[in-house]
Amino acid sequence: MQIRPLYDRLVVRRIEQKESVQNGIIIPDTAKEKPQEAEVMAVGRGKRLEDGTVVSLDVKVGDRILFGKYSGSEIKLDGEEYLILREDEVLGVLDPVAVAK
Repeated sequence: MQIRPLYDRLVVRRIEQKESVQNGIIIPDTAKEKPQEAEVMAVGRGKRLEDGTVVSLDVKVGDRILFGKYSGSEIKLDGEEYLILREDEVLGVLDPVAVAK
């Protein structure tokens, strides 16, 4: 199933962090915090201003973003969890770091 967000909204999928267990302590899933890093899966067409013009979004599909802890609305499509949030809830875009040889 495909979803196209409206206006300045984004559909993102949380990026699960690799978990390292130290000293044999296992943290239950209920005690873990949800990651605040996500990959953008779909973007809307842009924010509509009062005069009717549409301003395009700064983020694009494939970007890795950081967002606030309580941002967005959680949805489930085809068994996968996604988050719909507004562009102004995005705290930053993570740029890939070039590997020096």
